[in-house]
Amino acid sequence: MDLSPRTIARNSRYGLILFVFYVLFYAAFVWLSAFRPETMKREFAGVTLAVLYGLGLIVLAFVLALIYMTLCRGRAGGDE
Repeated sequence: MDLSPRTIARNSRYGLILFVFYVLFYAAFVWLSAFRPETMKREFAGVTLAVLYGLGLIVLAFVLALIYMTLCRGRAGGDE
C-alpha cells in the first residue's frame, strides 16, 4: 500500500470532487423539499418523487463509494 504524500493528495482530491458532486445532488433534494413541495408530491408508478429521489441519493452514495474505491486503488505495480 502506497502512503506517499502524492498518493494521499490524489486520493483526497478524488474524495473532495465526489463529495461536492454528492452535495450538489443532496442540496437539490433539500431545495425541492423546502421550496417546491408540490414537485416532490408527484407520483410515478404510485411512489412519490420524494421517495424516489431519497432512494436515488442512497444508491448514488454507494455508487460514488465504489468509484472512489476504484480510483484510489492505483495501478498494479506502482502509483500512476
